[in-house]
Amino acid sequence: MPSPRLIALFLSSLLCSAALRAADAEFPPHPDSLARPGIPKGDLVKFDFASPKIFPGTTREVTLYIPRQYDPAKPACVYVNQDGVQWGAPVVFDNLIARGDIPVLIGVFVRPGVVKAANGAAALDRFNRSLEYDGLGDSYARFLLEELLPAVETKLAPDGRAIRLSRRGADRAIGGSSSGAIAAWTAAWERPDAFTRVFSNVGTFVGIRGGDVYPTLIRKYEPKPIRVFLVDGSNDNNLYAGDWWMANQTMQRALTYAGYEVRHVWGDGGHNARHGTAVFPDAMRWLWSGWPQPVKAGRAPLERLGPILIPGEDWQLVGEGYRLSEGAVVNAKGEVFFTDIPASKAYKIGPGGKPVEFIADTKRANGQAFGPDGRLYAVATGARQVLAYGADQKPTVIAGEIAGNDLVVAYNGNVYVTNPPAGSSNEPSRIWLIKPDGAKQIVDTGLGFANGIALSPDQSLLYVADYRSHWVYSYVVQADGTLAHKQRFYWLHAPDTDDQSYADGLKVDRNGNLWVATRLGIQICDQAGRVNFIIPTPNGRCTNLVFGGEKFDTLYATCNDKVYKRKLNVTGANAWDTPNKPAAPRL
Repeated sequence: MPSPRLIALFLSSLLCSAALRAADAEFPPHPDSLARPGIPKGDLVKFDFASPKIFPGTTREVTLYIPRQYDPAKPACVYVNQDGVQWGAPVVFDNLIARGDIPVLIGVFVRPGVVKAANGAAALDRFNRSLEYDGLGDSYARFLLEELLPAVETKLAPDGRAIRLSRRGADRAIGGSSSGAIAAWTAAWERPDAFTRVFSNVGTFVGIRGGDVYPTLIRKYEPKPIRVFLVDGSNDNNLYAGDWWMANQTMQRALTYAGYEVRHVWGDGGHNARHGTAVFPDAMRWLWSGWPQPVKAGRAPLERLGPILIPGEDWQLVGEGYRLSEGAVVNAKGEVFFTDIPASKAYKIGPGGKPVEFIADTKRANGQAFGPDGRLYAVATGARQVLAYGADQKPTVIAGEIAGNDLVVAYNGNVYVTNPPAGSSNEPSRIWLIKPDGAKQIVDTGLGFANGIALSPDQSLLYVADYRSHWVYSYVVQADGTLAHKQRFYWLHAPDTDDQSYADGLKVDRNGNLWVATRLGIQICDQAGRVNFIIPTPNGRCTNLVFGGEKFDTLYATCNDKVYKRKLNVTGANAWDTPNKPAAPRL
C-alpha cells in the first residue's frame, strides 16, 4: 500500500494540475482572433531557408503572411515572430489591418535552425533554438537583417506581387514566446534602429545564456527607443535557470525605471501561449499605436545618468575616415587632438569646429597626453620611444626602449606609460614611470594587456585598463611616484560574445567618476568601482574619449573611423591641471 507521503504528493499534484487547467481556462479567444466574413484574407507562403554564414549549416521553415491590402509600390511594415506561426496571428492581422488598427504589414514567422545529421537514422540533429534565441549579442539580429529578410524580399505573393519591406525601425515589430520572446527583445536591444516594437510572452529572462542580466543593463544603459508589451503568469516556470514569473516582473520594473514605453498583462497562466494568444490583438494595437511616428526613447529622471545627460543633446558626427583614430587628448584651450595611426597624422578640433591636420608626421604615435608644460606627449610604439612635441611641432625624445600604448602626464611632470606585450608574445605588461629628469623605471607588471591610463582628479590614484579582461586596476601613487596597493578595482560589463571588455581609453571627471571606452559603449564608474551607467556610441565602437570644449563639458569619442561629440552636464578633469579633491562616493 502506498505510504501516506506518496498519497499526499499525488493529491497535491492533482490539485496543482487542476489549478493550472483552471488558470489556463481564463483565457478565452479574443474576438479579433476569430475569422470574420467579408474581411480580406491574407496569403501564407512557406519556404525553407539555410543560413549561409551566421548560423552555418542550419535550415529552418519560414512562413510569410502577405495581406491582400499590401501594395508593392510601398514598402510594407514588418512583424517577425520566432517559433513559426503563433497567436492565430494571420487571422488577427486580417481583422486589425481591415479595421485600420495596425498598418499594412508582412508577417515573417521563422522557426529555429536545425543542423541536420548526415545520417538521421544513426545520429541526432543539432538543435539551434537555445543558441539562437537565448543567446545574447547581435548574432540573431544580424541573421534576420543580413540574411533572412533580404531572402524574404526575393519571394513573391501567390498572385505575383513582389515583396518589399521597410527598413525603418518604427515600421518593424518582433515578438515571441519563452526563448522566442527574449530573442525578440535581444534583436531590438542590439538593433533599435531596426526593431522598436516588442511582444514578449512568458519571456525567458533567466540564467540560461545570460538573459538574467537584462534588468541590470536596462537600468544602466542610456534608454533606447523600444516599446515593449510583456505577458506572464504566476504559474510560469520555476526551474534550474530561474523563476520566469519573477524575472518578467523584474524586467517590467527595470523598463519602467528607465522610462521605456512598457505595458504588461499579468495572470495566473503557465508556461504556454494561451494568455499571449488571448491578448495578442490588443498588444498589437498598443504596440502600433501612434504609427508612423517613431517610438521615443525613455528619459526617466535616473538618479545617476539623468543629471549628466542634457535633454535634446545627442551625439554629433565631428569627422570620419581616419582609420583607427586613437589618443584623444585636450589642451588648456579645450582643443581636442587625436591621431590617425596608419597615416601617421595628428588632427586638432577647436571648440565647435571640424578636425584639421595638426602634425603631418607623428611617427605612428599611439596614446597622447598634454603635460603641465603645454607640450603634447606621445608614445611612438614602433620606434619604442616616448616623445614630446613643443610649439614648433617638432618631437623631442623623452625616453627610449618603451613600446608604449597610452600615457598620462601628472601635474608634477611625472609620466606614466602602459607597455602591453607586443603581438602574440608572452612577455608581461609593464607600467613605466618617467621622471621629469628623464629617469625611468618599471612600477608594475602582470596585467594581461595594459592599455588606457588615467589619474584621479586629486592625482592620488592611478587607473590602468586591462584590455583583455573586464577590469580596470587602481593603484595608490606614492610620494616618489611609484605605485602601491594594486587592486582589480573597477568591474566592467563585457559583451556576451566576448570574454573581455576591450577596455581602452580612460578619462575622469571632476566628480571622481571614471569614464571607460569599451565594446559595449562608454561605461561610467563611480569612485567605489561600480558601473553606474553606459552610454553607447552611434556606430557601436569606442577606442578613446576626452572632455573638450571651452568648459571641458563636451565628450569627444574616437570610434574606429569616426569621431563624435556630445555635450553633457559634467566637467572633465585634466591631469595637467591643478588637482582637485572630489566629494566622497555614496557607499
